[in-house]
Amino acid sequence: MAHVPQIKIPATYIRGGTSKGVFFNLADLPESAQTPGAARDSLLLRVIGSPDPYGKQTDGMGGATSSTSKTVILSKTSQPNHDVDYLFGQVSIDKPFVDWSGNCGNLTAAVGAFAISQGLVDASRVPANGIATVRIWQANIKKTIIAQVPMTDGAVQETGDFELDGVTFPAAEVQVEFISPVDATDAMFPTGNLVDELEVPGVGTFKATMINAGIPTVFLNAADIGYGGTELQDAINGDPAALERFETIRAYGALKMGLISDVSEAAGRQHTPKVAFCAPAADYVSSSGKQIAATEIDLNVRALSMGKLHHAMMGTAAVAIGTAATIPGTLVNLAAGGGEREAVIFGHPSGTLKVGAEASENGGDWTVNKVVMSRSARVLMEGWVRVPGDAF
Repeated sequence: MAHVPQIKIPATYIRGGTSKGVFFNLADLPESAQTPGAARDSLLLRVIGSPDPYGKQTDGMGGATSSTSKTVILSKTSQPNHDVDYLFGQVSIDKPFVDWSGNCGNLTAAVGAFAISQGLVDASRVPANGIATVRIWQANIKKTIIAQVPMTDGAVQETGDFELDGVTFPAAEVQVEFISPVDATDAMFPTGNLVDELEVPGVGTFKATMINAGIPTVFLNAADIGYGGTELQDAINGDPAALERFETIRAYGALKMGLISDVSEAAGRQHTPKVAFCAPAADYVSSSGKQIAATEIDLNVRALSMGKLHHAMMGTAAVAIGTAATIPGTLVNLAAGGGEREAVIFGHPSGTLKVGAEASENGGDWTVNKVVMSRSARVLMEGWVRVPGDAF
């Protein structure tokens, strides 16, 4: 019996922030996968090892978590005053679909370095030593992101002493700026309110801040849903009933935000919106055993991604947190103590993160000019990824 041989595709496996994923240069993909569609999705599913009814992604590059079931495609930019186009695909673990509805803020930290290594950034813009400013066009959400990539002796510098909670080893710091993360024509607050009453049939009615910044996010008060805000992963992910409640809340939040027209559509849009819950600063012990003191942070935030509590914090959700924290009256701002602020330090399951934001109000409408945070990135492996030739 004849069998279809495997093909090999140039790829790089990279950690960016607290996530990792498989990065591709668009030009290296098989021709049928160079354009959006079923062939591309099928290829990426096979690369990652999905759908996997065992939930392990053993037969692929995925790590069986939302943070490690990710793919990135870069190409020469199609936009003026940019260097590279960045497309992100969140691959479902147990279902046969790739969600293209949002960005991955963590992997954004690796985009500039990969673009430089692939020759996608004009050489005249890349210094031999110092900082290379890479202008990224985020194709999923059509936004500009600026990455400050350190260079040493003509190569991207990946090692350093910058420590990022949720990442085991130190690395070089990469500052990432999310420029105008909300369209001028879109509402930062889709309902028109800083705080809404979100009615979730069968679950309850909760105060909620629903914001579109970085990624659409539904923020709740931890106390309103029976939590303290200092929970680690097992407290949520080991409770199937809790996960089901959160998914129901997420579905009705998506409906309220106008992202879907019927709650049944939420199952096909797992990547967005995110659900997060916040609480005033309190002492806790992080997942690594590190003691986090209430005096070190402004508030605690926990967020779910792809149906599970995230082990740290999604970069795009951090953009939403930083933005909401600077706007007086949101649940995030109130949890942080209220008032005006330009930055916030929040606690998450793995530790802490500082995010700065520039927001302004005009006639009751809020805009955010940019959100800034520091991440790190490192190439883990490069070469070729192999998939059966009939996989797409």
